[in-house]
Amino acid sequence: MKRRVLVVEDEQSISDYVKKELMFEDYEVTTAADGQSALDIFETAKPAVDVVLLDWMIPKLDGLTVLRRMKKQQAQIPIIFLTARDYVGDKVAGLDAGADDYMTKPFEIEELLARLRLIFRKQQLSQPRYCSGDLVVDVSAHTTELAGKSVNLTQREFALLSYFLEHRGKVVKRADILDDVWGMDFDGQENTVDAYVRYLRTKIDWPGQPSRIETIRGVGYRFNDH
Repeated sequence: MKRRVLVVEDEQSISDYVKKELMFEDYEVTTAADGQSALDIFETAKPAVDVVLLDWMIPKLDGLTVLRRMKKQQAQIPIIFLTARDYVGDKVAGLDAGADDYMTKPFEIEELLARLRLIFRKQQLSQPRYCSGDLVVDVSAHTTELAGKSVNLTQREFALLSYFLEHRGKVVKRADILDDVWGMDFDGQENTVDAYVRYLRTKIDWPGQPSRIETIRGVGYRFNDH
């Protein structure tokens, strides 16, 4: 299965160059020219994004803000900064904020490809694979299968399902789900969780059978193995 890369870069020539080279190496590539577009793509992409290549100095929302918001949505997503900011303090700030790697422009495409390969090798060694009956979620490969067939989830749906599987058998409160999956700075309502649970149920439950995601009235939800 092809790895899916989101390239966030406002300089068209650089964006086109990186996209061309990655596609030649058999990656699937989506591009965004500003921070807000990057977040919109990240949250709704089907299938979900596997890695993000992120410039720092981009319009609307800067790269550091985008990084923090993406990591709050899905802590495991690998993000590599590709930026002209080569000051040591910037590198430290980017890595401390959660970046998995930091490359300064100009860069060699061969080095970028090597760093991507390293990230995916580390993922395979460290990320869990959840099995619940006929449902299989592989966090490192970012895939979901139901009865052997691929299930397309958005980034947010995948993060929420992974969270439920990590806490399966336990009752989790809506407020805790919002903090852990959406991030503590999310200013939406708790019924946002209810909406996404409905989305998941349509994709991972069988018609006529009890939902894997049980509603605990007045509290939250519990994921049950079938």
